[in-house]
Amino acid sequence: MKVLLVNGSPHKEGCTYTALQEVSRQLNKEGIETEIFWIGKTPMSGCIACKTCVEKHACVFDDKVNEFLDIAGDFDGFVFGTPVHWAGATGSMTSFLDRAFYADFCGGRNNFYLKPAAAIMSARRAGTTATWDQMNKYFGLMEMPIVTSRYWNMVHGATPEQVEKDEEGMQVMRILAKNMAFFLKCKEAGLKAGVSYPEKEAITFTNFIRE
Repeated sequence: MKVLLVNGSPHKEGCTYTALQEVSRQLNKEGIETEIFWIGKTPMSGCIACKTCVEKHACVFDDKVNEFLDIAGDFDGFVFGTPVHWAGATGSMTSFLDRAFYADFCGGRNNFYLKPAAAIMSARRAGTTATWDQMNKYFGLMEMPIVTSRYWNMVHGATPEQVEKDEEGMQVMRILAKNMAFFLKCKEAGLKAGVSYPEKEAITFTNFIRE
């Protein structure tokens, strides 16, 4: 089993990376392989609603989003990390998730269905809970079970060294990893025992205003 940890910070080895590393170490102890995927710091466009992904099964912008989609199917779970900017996820992380999940959904890739996901936030002081709410909405729409920890998934500090001293925050990261590993092992055991995936229904779209 493998979990992909996505670093949405412009700093490759900053505070968010430090938190993801703690999650990674604990997952490894639980027998789960991990890989960290950095979205980089190149300016990232938001979705332009061109719907190229419906036909091409990829985003029209050939950047880190398509690179991520090309490997996502190989992983069993995901942890998305972001620093807090203006009480929300970074602009790059927001654009990344908007496009990645939309391209996956419209392109019929099905990389994320019933795969567990979690979000972690890094902040000097505040804005973490609002960011957590924002991030979790993506997973809900993609039918991804949301893995939680003993507390909200956040660490505090202005530098990696300060994050490492956030004892409660680092413990939250480890417990999150333990819970992720437990869920993955239960899912694997259930499938091996013959528990089937839920029967899918055709998507029904309705509008609030009807002619």
